[in-house]
Amino acid sequence: MAETQPQLTNARPPRGGSADPAQPLDAIDLSILVLLLRDARSSVRKIAAGVGMSAPAISERIARLERQGVIRGYRAEVDWARLGYGLTAYLMITGVQGWEQTETVEALCRLREVEDVEIVTGTADLVVKVRVRDHAHLRECLFERIWKVPGVHRTETMICLGEDSAKPFDLELAESLREPTL
Repeated sequence: MAETQPQLTNARPPRGGSADPAQPLDAIDLSILVLLLRDARSSVRKIAAGVGMSAPAISERIARLERQGVIRGYRAEVDWARLGYGLTAYLMITGVQGWEQTETVEALCRLREVEDVEIVTGTADLVVKVRVRDHAHLRECLFERIWKVPGVHRTETMICLGEDSAKPFDLELAESLREPTL
């Protein structure tokens, strides 16, 4: 019998700022989460062996974690520089006063160069992460697309000089949740 991989069939729910309360997880749920964070391609059978439960029980727990939005998806990490998109920039965007910010965010998210849009507090309203081929592509993206998005009043561009490997934040935080608190 072929091993099954955990499958997520629904689109990714919005991240951060959810009005939903934190989901209480027991030790087994946290162990499943840690195993998936270590290797999202682990089979249900391998996870079941790791926590000492049956594969059907693990499948149900994973499905519940997905339904609750605790697990939002499974993804591949891509080296965009190897695909010709080696320049990352962060845009601090100030919106037009009184403009419906949701429309601006949706329009920005439709741009293929935009990787991430965060609503923030402070001197800017949005922080936008873009991936482009080079400086000329960044200029084109700003002049021809981003500055034309309704609701964008002003931008400040910060070019990323290099990317280190991201720390395994999700895994470290999940592992810390398994530790007893003092």
